[in-house]
Amino acid sequence: MLHKFGNTPSELTPMRQEWMALLARAPHTLLNDIVKPYIESKQTEWLRRPETGLMMIQARVGGTGERFNLGEVTVTRCALRLGELDDPSPVGVSYVLGRDHQHAQLAAAADALLQDASYYVDLEVQLLEPVRQFLKQQQTSRQARAQTTKVDFFTVAREVSSGDDGEVS
Repeated sequence: MLHKFGNTPSELTPMRQEWMALLARAPHTLLNDIVKPYIESKQTEWLRRPETGLMMIQARVGGTGERFNLGEVTVTRCALRLGELDDPSPVGVSYVLGRDHQHAQLAAAADALLQDASYYVDLEVQLLEPVRQFLKQQQTSRQARAQTTKVDFFTVAREVSSGDDGEVS
C-alpha cells in the first residue's frame, strides 16, 4: 500500500511506521506549529485530498483468540507530494482518527518531510520527540486515573473475615 504512489521500499520502513503512528496521534497544535513553516514555501501536489470515511476495527477474543468486528471508527486520510511536479520527492501519507482534514494534511506533509534526510534530523528533535513525550505523559495520566479506581478485593475480603469473629447478626 505504501508503494502505490511510486515510493520504493527502503531501510526507512520500520522507522516510518513508527513516525506515522506518532503523527497520527500527535496534538494538532504541535503539528501546526512545527510542520507549517516547513511546507509554506513548498508546492503541494495532491495525490489524494483529505477525505473522511469509516473503517471497521477488529479485536480478538481474549487478546489472542479469533478476530471479530468490534465496530466502525471515523478516519481521515490523504496522500500528497511536496515540491515541484517534476521533482521525485517522497509521497506523504496519513490516516488519522476523526474528521480533522488539516491534521491529516499536516501529518502527511510531515511524513513526506521525514523521508528526506535533510529534514529528518531536525524534525526528529523538534517534532517526534515532543510527540513521544506528550503521549508518554498522556499514558501516565491515564494510568494514574485508572489507579484511583482500583479496588484490592483481597484486602476487603480479609477485613470482612477478620472483623466479625464468625458471628452472624
